[in-house]
Amino acid sequence: MKEKILVQKIVEYFEINIFNNHIEASLKRNSRLKSYNINPIVVKYLSRVLEGNYSPEGVAKALFYPRVLGTSINTSFGTRIQNMFVDLEIASGSLIKGMDIEFIDQIDQRKKWCQLKSGPNTINSEDVKPLVQKFTKTINLARTNNAFKGISNSDFIVGVLYGEINELSMHYKAIDKTHPVIVGKEFWHRITGYPDFYNSLVYELHKSINNIDTKDLINKGCEILASEINASSLFDFS
Repeated sequence: MKEKILVQKIVEYFEINIFNNHIEASLKRNSRLKSYNINPIVVKYLSRVLEGNYSPEGVAKALFYPRVLGTSINTSFGTRIQNMFVDLEIASGSLIKGMDIEFIDQIDQRKKWCQLKSGPNTINSEDVKPLVQKFTKTINLARTNNAFKGISNSDFIVGVLYGEINELSMHYKAIDKTHPVIVGKEFWHRITGYPDFYNSLVYELHKSINNIDTKDLINKGCEILASEINASSLFDFS
């Protein structure tokens, strides 16, 4: 029962703070021309790709689609998820620079300091060395100051919210040689204590998404933006 209650709390958090917030932001902020830095050459080309001509509607789609379907939701997701763990008291915010959350691992009962990542391909090669160095520096400092008795490399982890271990990129695998990269089902098991929590959460989130009223988001947003574009002196459609 406690597992079901926690799943429902997370689903509700997603609905309010991620999905509904994304819809609202898309219609209020992302549909406004002033929120974009425009490359006039690229946007004209993309308008022709999308609409077959250079038009206010084509420009609106070229600007609105990638913002709403990519940048906006991905940025919101990462920030909100970190806050969610703390807000729902699943974990604590970390006082250690570079770490996102702290929690007691429900499998080995050791405290873990965790940097959160969204998925199995969400870091680049240049991210690996700084991350490992940050972990190593923190551990060495803690050992020097006797701040954390018995601390080990395996207590500093990267938690990947979704995916499978065989989907991890080579960059994550490089980190895993020094510090555990815990992904998907295992991560949620360790942080909640419920072995099948991840699958239950995904199932309930899918049900929730099917019931979300997107309010004709794409069409409305593009219509508002196209109207501003048509009235703007930045564009010449003659």
